[in-house]
Amino acid sequence: MKHDVRMRGFATRVDVEVVEAFLADRVRLLPGESVALLDSVGRVLAESVKAQVDVPGFARSAMDGYAIRGEESFGASAYDAIRLEIVGSSLPGAPYPAEVAHGQAVRIMTGAPLPEGADAVIKAEVCEEQDGFVSISEAVAPRKNVGVIGEDISRGDAPLAAGRRIRPQDAGLLASIGRAAVVCVRRPRIRLIVTGNELLPAGSVPTGSQIVDSNSVVLRGLIARDGGVSLPFEILPDDPERIRDAMAGDDADVVLVSGGTSVGLEDHAPRLLSELGELTYHGISMRPSSPSGIGRIGDRFVFLLPGNPVSCLAAYEFFAGPTIRSLGGRARRWPHRRSMMSLARKIVSEVGRTDYVRVSSEGGRATPIATAGASILSSTVRATGAVVVPRELEGMPAGETVEVLLYDDELADDFGTGST
Repeated sequence: MKHDVRMRGFATRVDVEVVEAFLADRVRLLPGESVALLDSVGRVLAESVKAQVDVPGFARSAMDGYAIRGEESFGASAYDAIRLEIVGSSLPGAPYPAEVAHGQAVRIMTGAPLPEGADAVIKAEVCEEQDGFVSISEAVAPRKNVGVIGEDISRGDAPLAAGRRIRPQDAGLLASIGRAAVVCVRRPRIRLIVTGNELLPAGSVPTGSQIVDSNSVVLRGLIARDGGVSLPFEILPDDPERIRDAMAGDDADVVLVSGGTSVGLEDHAPRLLSELGELTYHGISMRPSSPSGIGRIGDRFVFLLPGNPVSCLAAYEFFAGPTIRSLGGRARRWPHRRSMMSLARKIVSEVGRTDYVRVSSEGGRATPIATAGASILSSTVRATGAVVVPRELEGMPAGETVEVLLYDDELADDFGTGST
């Protein structure tokens, strides 16, 4: 029987930085897949995109007015207007079909093709149309108010590089160069294994000694935030064989086990992971989340997340989140916005341990949440964000300026100065 530490406790605990380095060194980008243009926003490009066409592919008007030969307007003024014959119109999608000859003008709308023979557009505001002629009271130089071929994108350009996370405007650019699909990094598939005889599925009402599973709800939201895909799951009882079967499945890139990860009698996951693959680390020098475990089964990363909700959240943020983001081509760094605040009161920690401290914002200062228990999920709801105390510090004094990892992006600027 491998690594059975039930009821024995942890002999040692590994530093957070050691685990982070282990994961960063072993994660590999997932392969690419074709993604339809309309589904591409938020995805990460697996290869650079090159334009096969010019955008625009024709010279076009930059405003409403008249297409003319620019040199024929030279000398025009409010006192000595130049008259040109109007021979037709050019509209978006309906160009003027002939050449503009000397002494002629064509009505033209913004975005419409510039007729052959014309090389400038005079804006409508300085023109007066009457009886089939237009009087021009201002000179316009050749190429004025004209968008040239390739003004936006030239054939052969590579406007989007591999590794770019596609934004709405990026998808619009892809549409403009005629792309119906792009090759993106495959989204990581995540298997959730939630264990506990005491758990009821989300949506239930807690009763007696049973509690409602909240970890799966939190984790699914975090997985979606980080670009992963949650596979279907069910809550499992503390049955070693059923947990083993779920962990052994090969349909996921990452396995997250919630609960049963510590050293109690019903904590089967560490032993099962060591039997199925490799339990690299179990027991981490951090608070909360010290009973976390990290390992692999074949190419799949496995994260043993404590059942206490705050511990589960912290372990995910430190270890699982960066791994999922890296597999999908995103940055490992935490995706939170950050704000620099002064501490309203001290944070107590100890050298050699990394602390994840929930804080609220009061008067622009960060106040550590008084209730620090790892099972108190409401503390993360009351919190503005979290402060990470590195292991080399013995706490942080009141008045010190600290970096707060903000939970709410849209409210970040309300939490004090220094938001980034």
